[in-house]
Parts: sequence; structure tokens; C-alpha cells
Amino acid sequence: ASTTDADARVMKMADGGFRPAFNGEFATDTATQVIAGVTATNAGSDLGELAPMVEQLDGRYGQVPAEMLVDGGFASHEAIERVSVPELGCTVYAPVPKPKDPTRERYHACPGDSAAVGAWRARMGTAHAQTIYKERAATAECVNALARNRGLRQFPVRGLSKVKAVLLWF
Repeated sequence: ASTTDADARVMKMADGGFRPAFNGEFATDTATQVIAGVTATNAGSDLGELAPMVEQLDGRYGQVPAEMLVDGGFASHEAIERVSVPELGCTVYAPVPKPKDPTRERYHACPGDSAAVGAWRARMGTAHAQTIYKERAATAECVNALARNRGLRQFPVRGLSKVKAVLLWF
């Protein structure tokens, strides 16, 4: 992204440097690796992007996905609560961060956790959920790697709406 692009934000890069950039998000079907949802942001992290993507999928296909398999950057308590409400009923599979207190059990609800967050913690402690989470590397990361290998490394346009157009064309 250009240093003069008003929509670009300085983000940390894989090489450890910081440069103006955009963040492209794909929602992919794990069975087929088809990209079902696309968005572009100028946020340096994925935090806060889960609920808008679920809402985009609902608007696009007329139904909420039964399950969302996401990396830890997407799994805020607020997002889990928002997509787990009975009206949406989306089950989130995301890693539970290691607790700062080594004596606390990672997969038990914490004081102050909502029912949805407590259920997510307990779910992710099961072998079934951990097996499902292992699919993420073979799907989401594969789609991202394919995008990079097919030339989606840098956006040759300025502005968030044009970046989203490039992602949609891809």
C-alpha cells in the first residue's frame, strides 16, 4: 500500500517490519476450499472480524453457517457471544489462549464468562473440537497460500473499496 493512501494503516509484516497495508479476509468452505465470503479491512488484526463475516454469509446465502473454524485472532469473547446467540446459532471453533495463571484450567469457564464463552472453552477442550480445528491449516491456510502463489501479494490500487474489489475479482 502507498504511504500516501489515506485508507492504509501501518501494520506489522511477516518479516518483522512495519508498512502501510490492508488486511484481506476470506471465509472458505472446508470441504471444497471455495471462497464464500470476502472482506478487506485496514485493521492490523483479525479481532472483531468474525461477526461481520458471519453476517455477510447470512446476507449472501440466506443462512448462517452452522460452524465457523477460525484462528485465535478472530476469537474475541464479544464475537463468540454475538454469533452464538440462538437467532444465529453458529458454533465457533477457535483455540483457547493459554491462561496467564498456570494453575487455571484452560478449558473451564472463567468467572465473568458468558454462557457462550464458557461453552466455547469447554467445547475446545474436547478431542472432537481439536480434530475439527486441525482442518484449519489444510483449508484456510491452503487458500491463502494459493492466493499468494497466484499473485495476490500486493494491492496495486489505493483505497479500501478498490482493495475489496481486487479481492472479489480474485
